[in-house]
Amino acid sequence: MLDRMAHDEEDPVGTLRGVRTSIKWTRYAPDVLPLFVAEMDHDVAPEIRQALVERVQQSDLGYLDGPGPLAPAFAQFARDRWGWDVDPARVHLATDVSVGIVESLRLALPDGGRVAITPPVYPPFFELVAEARCQVEEVPLLEQWGAYRLDLDGLERAFADGVGVFLLCNPHNPIGLVHDRADLEALASLAARYDVLVISDEIHAPLTHPGVRFTPFAMVAEPAGARSVCVTSASKGWNLAGVKCSVIVAGDPRTAALLDTLWEEVACRTSILGLHANLAAFTLATDWLDDVVERIVANERLLGSLLAEHLPGVVYTRPRAGYLAWLDFRGIGLGDDPAVPLREHAYVALNSGLGFGSQGRGFARLNLACSPETLREAVFRIASAYPSGAQEGLVWHVA
Repeated sequence: MLDRMAHDEEDPVGTLRGVRTSIKWTRYAPDVLPLFVAEMDHDVAPEIRQALVERVQQSDLGYLDGPGPLAPAFAQFARDRWGWDVDPARVHLATDVSVGIVESLRLALPDGGRVAITPPVYPPFFELVAEARCQVEEVPLLEQWGAYRLDLDGLERAFADGVGVFLLCNPHNPIGLVHDRADLEALASLAARYDVLVISDEIHAPLTHPGVRFTPFAMVAEPAGARSVCVTSASKGWNLAGVKCSVIVAGDPRTAALLDTLWEEVACRTSILGLHANLAAFTLATDWLDDVVERIVANERLLGSLLAEHLPGVVYTRPRAGYLAWLDFRGIGLGDDPAVPLREHAYVALNSGLGFGSQGRGFARLNLACSPETLREAVFRIASAYPSGAQEGLVWHVA
């Protein structure tokens, strides 16, 4: 399996820039290494490429009105991977996870309301809440020496004060935090007590690292009497963001009845190519997924050793899921937004930490889904541009 993927491992950034046209490869000048947006450099799984080719060859490019075969395929994947029994009748379509979140918020809070989020968190969460004409209630993650977890006391205060929906990131972007089952069970009890709907973004769950146990929130929510929605897609795990398909899954009967009122257009706007790409991912390309996770974990370890040797002033929160590394540059004096000087002076493009909330001041997010050569070059460039980063002691933190 690794052999069929190995050829793209040696592709230099210049080669990829010459054939790919997404924002990762077009936003910045050719001399800037693009390690910002959450897209993989790796080739898409052959099974998915074949599924897309077959749909085009059959001129099968029309509209959708529901998930069709994708619902039982996702249910089987969830059962096999996480032990989560999903009723296919509770599965709905949306163009992507962001749309699934917005449409769920619109149903849950039709007159607006307050939505809790836990920064530092995926930047669009702030915008999606506003798009649904709701207000953000920030309940930051607890952090001690770089280790993060949910602030359950803070969430209870927010729920008691009238927050109607909690937008959970599970696993958590940008930390790579896989929430402990006990914390999720406690969250479910709180949500049930205060009748708060939990919308759980679980798009990074297929990328959970070996030896780490991921718990879908719905698995603990329904037994506790809590309402929940899971929004997810194959787009992160299999690098399919542009094909535009996700699923919205009701976690309980009350929420299932709510999602049954989704506008028909929510499904119709989903790409038929995206549906077949997701179907192939969940049913045919699971070996590819396991192989790519191994490569991500190898790069995660490589980054740790590279930082230890060349940039010990940078504090690294090591992910337990996904391919995103949360880096604290405050120790080397790059200011509130280190992504700017890193891009301008080291020619490495990372995500600005500021977009993840005020807790991201001095931080940046790095994409590990690249070749080891690209990762080495990025660290070497930063170390050369900021040699003072080699004068502090390195601290590794496990999220």
